[in-house]
Amino acid sequence: MPSGGRLAVLSLGALGIVYGDIGTSPLYALRECFTGHSPLPPTPANILGILSLVFWSLIIVISIKYLVFVMRADHAGEGGILALMSLAAGPAKRRRVRAAEPVLVAMGLFGAALLYGDGMITPAISVLSAIEGLEIGHPGLAHFVVPITIVVLILFFMVQQRGTGGIGAVFGPIMLIWFCTIGILGARGILKNPRVLESLNPMHAFRFMSDNGWRGFLTLGAVFLVVTGGEALYADMGHFGVRPIRICWFVAVLPALLLNYLGQGALLMVHPESTANPFYLLAPAWSLTPLIALSTIATVIASQAVVSGAFSLTRQAVQLGYLPRVHIEHTSTTELGQIYLPTVNKVLMFATIALVLGFRTSSNLAAAYGIAVTATMVITTVLLYFVARRCWHWRRLPTLALTVPFVIIDLGFFGANAVKIPHGGWFALAVALLVFTLMTTWHRGRKLLNLRVGRATPPIGRFLADVKARPPHRVAGTAVFLTRLPSVTPVALIRNLEHNKVLHESVILLTIDTEEVPRVDEKHRATVEPVGPGIQRVIARYGFMEEPNVPALLRDLETSGQLQPASDAISYFLSQETVLPTRLPGMALWRERLFARMQRNARSATLFFQLPPNRVVEFGTQIEM
Repeated sequence: MPSGGRLAVLSLGALGIVYGDIGTSPLYALRECFTGHSPLPPTPANILGILSLVFWSLIIVISIKYLVFVMRADHAGEGGILALMSLAAGPAKRRRVRAAEPVLVAMGLFGAALLYGDGMITPAISVLSAIEGLEIGHPGLAHFVVPITIVVLILFFMVQQRGTGGIGAVFGPIMLIWFCTIGILGARGILKNPRVLESLNPMHAFRFMSDNGWRGFLTLGAVFLVVTGGEALYADMGHFGVRPIRICWFVAVLPALLLNYLGQGALLMVHPESTANPFYLLAPAWSLTPLIALSTIATVIASQAVVSGAFSLTRQAVQLGYLPRVHIEHTSTTELGQIYLPTVNKVLMFATIALVLGFRTSSNLAAAYGIAVTATMVITTVLLYFVARRCWHWRRLPTLALTVPFVIIDLGFFGANAVKIPHGGWFALAVALLVFTLMTTWHRGRKLLNLRVGRATPPIGRFLADVKARPPHRVAGTAVFLTRLPSVTPVALIRNLEHNKVLHESVILLTIDTEEVPRVDEKHRATVEPVGPGIQRVIARYGFMEEPNVPALLRDLETSGQLQPASDAISYFLSQETVLPTRLPGMALWRERLFARMQRNARSATLFFQLPPNRVVEFGTQIEM
C-alpha cells in the first residue's frame, strides 16, 4: 500500500490521465438530451427526470460496476479489456468453459477493436465542443470553429512524438483546476434554483421513462454520454493502482460532475432557452474566454488519455499475436508505459480531422459517439461474469444476480444508441469491424504459417541426429537462430548449413513466447536446455506489456550462468517468410492476400527484437498458404 505522499502523487496523476474523458462530458452531454438526435422540451419534469437518470447512471455504472467490481479483475495489477479477456478465457479445466473460450476471445477482440473507433471520435467531439464556446461570447467567430479545431488537433497529434513526460506533470493540477471550476459553476447554479436537488430521487427517472415512452428510451442515448470514458478507469489501473483511482472519483470527480450537471439543470429550469449550450451559459459573461481556454486544455488532456490508450492497446495486441509488429518509440527513459506509435498516431490524426470536417458540430458527432462505448461495456459485463465464476469462484446465482442487472442497463444504453447508427454510429462500428478483421486474420494467418513451416521442415531431433552422424565443419563464434517453433529446426539454420556448409561452435535456438500475463517475473524469464554438442535451446517468456530485447536477454543469461559464455562475435540468423496465397484449405483467398500484405508491411524482427543490424543474417523462404 503506497504511503500518504505517494498516494497523493498517484491520485493527482490519475486525476489528469484517467478522468479527462468523463470529466469533459459536461461540455455536451446534458445539451444533447434537449437538442440532440431525440430532443425533448426542457420542462421541469423532463429536466428533473433526465438529471435523475444522469445521477443514477454515474452511481450504478461508474461507482458500483467499474470501481467496485470490474476493477477487482486485475491481471497481475493490469487492467483493460484484453487483460479481462485473458482472465475470462485463460486455461480452464471444465469442458463448458473451454468450449466458450473462442467466443470469449472473439468478444474481447471486438471490444478492443471498438476502442479504436472511440479513440478517433473522442478527440474530435471533445475539442470541437470546447471551441464551440466561441459561438456564445463571439458569434462572429462561429465560422472559425472548425478551422481552429483542426489546427488544435494537428498540433496535438504532432507533439505526440515528444512524449507526455513533461506535459503529464501538469495534467493532474490542470484537471484539478478544471474539476474545481465546473464544481463551483454548478454550485452557483444550484443556489439559484435548489429544486434540482429533487432529481436525486430515482422516482423522477422512473416517471420520466413512463411519461415519455419511446422518446424517453431514445434519450438514454444522450444520457449515456455522461459515462463515456468510464472504461478508462479500468484500462489505466496498472498505471496508478486501484486506490488512487477510487479516491479521485469519490473525492473530486463525482462531486464536481454532479454539481455541474445539477447546475446546468437549474439554469434550464429558469432559462429554458439556454439549451443551445448550458455549460457555457452557466458561467458569468466575464469568465467565458478563460473558461473556453481551460475547456480546450482539458479536452486536449482527455484526448491524450484516449490516444495513449490506443498506443498501449496496439502494443498489447502485437505482443499477444493479434497484430503485426509495428514501430514503437519510447518517449521516456524511466517510464516504460510512455510510448509513441507513428503509424497509429497518423491514422488517428487523419481520421479525427475527417470526422470534424464531415460532421462539423459536436452535436452531429454525438450521433456517432456512444455506440462503440456501449458495446464495449456490454462485452465487459459478460467477461466479468466468467471472471467472477473462474477466478473469484463465485456461485452461479450470486454471479447472475450481479451481472444481469448490469447487462440490462448496458443493453438499454446500447439499444438507445443503436438508433444513431444511420446518423453516424456506423463509423465506429465500421472501424471496429475493420480492426477486428485485421486482428483475426493476422492471428489465424500466423497459426497457418507456423503449421506450414512445421510441415516443411524436419523436427529438431532429426536434424541433431544428422549432425551427429555427419558432423559439419564448425567455425568460431556464436550463432543465434530465432524460431517460433522450438520443436522444429529453424529454417535459417537449414539454409545456413545448405549454403555455407558450416555450423558455429556455439549455437543458440531461441524462441520468444508471449504469455497471457502483463509481465513475467525475471526468475521465470527463460529456460536453457542443452540439446546437442555446442547447441542450446532457449525459451524466453515475456508478458504482453513487455518488449523483448534479445541481446540484453542473452547477457543476463550469461551473467547468471545459465548460458555458456558467448564470444563477442554473435551472429543472429532470421528466416523471412514470403507468403504465397493459394486456394489450399485454411483461410479465404482474400484473407490470405490480406495476411500476405500485413506480413510484408510488418516491422522487421531485427528492430522489434532490438538486434544489432550489422550482426543479422536473413534467409528468405516462400510458404504457400
